[in-house]
Amino acid sequence: MGKILLTGGCGFIGSHTAVELINEGYEIVIADDLSNSSRDTVDKIETITGKRPLFYEIDVADAAALTALFAEQPIDAVIHFAGFKAVGESVEKPLAYYRNNLDSTLTLLETMSRYGTKCFVFSSSATVYGDAEPPFSEEMKTGGCTNPYGWTKYMIEQILKDAAHADPSLSVVLLRYFNPVGAHESGLIGEKPSGIPNNLMPYISQVAAGIRDHLNVFGNDYPTPDGTCIRDYIHVVDLAKGHVAALGYGLAHTGAEIFNLGTGRGSSVLEMIRAFETANHLTIPFEIAPRRAGDLPFSFAKTEKAEKLLGWKAQKSLTDMCRDAWTFEKSCH
Repeated sequence: MGKILLTGGCGFIGSHTAVELINEGYEIVIADDLSNSSRDTVDKIETITGKRPLFYEIDVADAAALTALFAEQPIDAVIHFAGFKAVGESVEKPLAYYRNNLDSTLTLLETMSRYGTKCFVFSSSATVYGDAEPPFSEEMKTGGCTNPYGWTKYMIEQILKDAAHADPSLSVVLLRYFNPVGAHESGLIGEKPSGIPNNLMPYISQVAAGIRDHLNVFGNDYPTPDGTCIRDYIHVVDLAKGHVAALGYGLAHTGAEIFNLGTGRGSSVLEMIRAFETANHLTIPFEIAPRRAGDLPFSFAKTEKAEKLLGWKAQKSLTDMCRDAWTFEKSCH
């Protein structure tokens, strides 16, 4: 058995997937340029699993550095997490997002082709559904993305589908994530954004920790039961287990397949705040702020396909997500 390469494996989702893969007996190699993550994540993965992953500090868009890695390590499959991922920043810096996210994928595919690696699992996103009506199913037409980040995911999906069509021996699994939250129950790894968080859960956690004095809720006049946006929040450990299932599927099949990874349930921003308060016996002060450009009122997944073909289903509750996120936040201080 060769090794599984995790690009961006020190990041939020990558690190949790590394833990679950090691627990399932896979040997992993992490490639990460540490632009939005930390080297000590490798130590934490070792602490949790008892096994230390191989680590390369490289930019996977750097063809020479990636070639050197493939020359040294027998890679059976790639799980591609590396990429810029802040929606708002992508609107301000579209060229950086297109350059980074597309280049890293193309360089990976070219290098895999030279070394005969035939399995590619991609971190895509529910943003590819654009402004379609939820629930989102894998068969729906994609596009209509509301920001450059979403368009990079859409374009990479197309690149991967075309690559699989051109090479019948290639296996591509596209995973469309919904809203990953929470942390590993050990409190050792979790979501630690640099600067002001873009996502709801780390922002709530930072308010709870006293780093920020209140949470801004962007809009309370959406056509939802309480007026705030509804999202499909999924525990990051459930999401990581979805990658283990997707990898197994990819190694056993060829062609391109798409799976939603979500819970199939939507929760509003106010519900999330209340769940966090209840789970952790805290009060989260918040203020209603104007809507953000590009925010959709509703987003949630149809999840039957992953259940049927991958044998995977999200197990953890909102309470688990809120409790584990707070355990991790407290461990950071």
